[in-house]
Amino acid sequence: MSLIILFSSIVIFSCIITNKFSNKLGMPALVFFMFLGVLFGSDGLFKLSFDDYNLTSKLCSIGLLFIIFYGGFCTKKPDNKITIQAILLSSIGTILTAGFTALFCYYILKIPFAESFIIGAIISSTDAASVFSILRSRRLNLKYNTAPLLEMESGSNDPFAYLLTMLGIILIKGGSFSSLTPLLFKQIIFGVFFGIIIAFAAILIFKKTKLITEGTDTIFVVAVALLSFSLTDLIGGNGYLSVYLTGIILGNSDIKNKINLIYFFDGITSLSQVVIFFLIGFLSFPHKIPEILMPAVLITVFLTFIARPLAVSLIMLPFKATLNQINFISWAGLRGAASIVFAILVVSECTSMKYDIFHIVFVVALISVTLQGSLLPIIAKRTSMIDNLSDVRKTFNDYQQEAAITLNKILIQNSHPWIGNSLKEINLSDNSLILVINRDNEKIFPKGETILQEGDEILIGTTVVKSNYDISLSETLIDKNNEWVNKKIKEIEFPSNFLIAIIKRDTESFVPNGDTEIKEGDTIVFYTK
Repeated sequence: MSLIILFSSIVIFSCIITNKFSNKLGMPALVFFMFLGVLFGSDGLFKLSFDDYNLTSKLCSIGLLFIIFYGGFCTKKPDNKITIQAILLSSIGTILTAGFTALFCYYILKIPFAESFIIGAIISSTDAASVFSILRSRRLNLKYNTAPLLEMESGSNDPFAYLLTMLGIILIKGGSFSSLTPLLFKQIIFGVFFGIIIAFAAILIFKKTKLITEGTDTIFVVAVALLSFSLTDLIGGNGYLSVYLTGIILGNSDIKNKINLIYFFDGITSLSQVVIFFLIGFLSFPHKIPEILMPAVLITVFLTFIARPLAVSLIMLPFKATLNQINFISWAGLRGAASIVFAILVVSECTSMKYDIFHIVFVVALISVTLQGSLLPIIAKRTSMIDNLSDVRKTFNDYQQEAAITLNKILIQNSHPWIGNSLKEINLSDNSLILVINRDNEKIFPKGETILQEGDEILIGTTVVKSNYDISLSETLIDKNNEWVNKKIKEIEFPSNFLIAIIKRDTESFVPNGDTEIKEGDTIVFYTK
């Protein structure tokens, strides 16, 4: 027991340390957990023998269902055009990517057809977690609504890759394409049906009953995710498709404590990813990699520079997408946890394969996440896809951009005209209310007779109103090359119709004055006429 606890603490400390370095390197921290698993594995320093693909498949499948559910739950549904593009990329795009890769493996690498098909199927999906861990850590938003497009595509293409993988398993076991029609029907129809039904049933319970209270809501949603996957899977449907649909419908509905639920599932997902990547490394045998290194590298090159770009181009060109957007979307197709989980599933189901598919996919995912992931910010810059005027966090459901009121903090200094006046004597606008007064570290709940004193800190709530004035609110991220960096506001010559309203710095937002110095990393919120 003590050894298990010690090992768990090592993993936690490793998580903190590697997250720090991964942000600097632009590489997902999960790669380090993969190497940690290798370190403990049969070929590592600790020489712990482990090759139970069946157990690993079950554990990773549970983790993957929460990852896919969270991918839907956290996704803010974009406009209809982006939604259509994302659905086409996640369905037809995934099938095309799998098909091109399978043909390459069969005709060029001379891998048997069934194994070629299954390799293409396994690596056809992209990893949303890896992409957005990089975008969020660097706070990079993308032009042309590419961020929500990638988010929705990455979250929804795992079920299609899983479907293709199941078809590949049947082919390896001797099945024919004609026998696959019933499976296709059951996988898609039952996956969609139960995903939608369970989601709306959960929303109905949330809104129309008093069964769910704060504290039990997280348990309830966990049960909903498990039910959506397991019930669909038991009757032959696509459990991953079902759980994704359940997640995206729940996440875009008006349910209580949704932000807290997102934070909870963010933690569950992070833990699931750590477990999956550690087990992937733990299960691997690095001494076997030289045998499959050349075909794995060739598959990676073909997938990255031919299969994925060709599939993306065929989908996006009819929508008149720019070449830069197509190039970036193609590069952002990282392979990650889902691909290796599906590879483990295949190995546990099929024991008579000529090629070591697990280690082929292991190498493909490792190269993809490390090389493509680390270069993603550079590619975004080279393709001129970075949008400095908005925040990538707005594409997620946990971004709180809509509120009934806005809160403003005012310090009553010695020259303030309100000193000595009661609240009923102060002329506030009709849509404003003083909520609390902080006086000498004591909170005072105000009344009309309350007298304001020097040093009081007051919190004012203002309702959000719509204006007919020709004023727009925008924001921009200040990078190190911006001409405003390290200058005071009063030293900068702004246009006459330009006013800085708020500066967001780290976790703080404040109203600036003329002596405020603009720093690298600040987000400037400004008004323009």
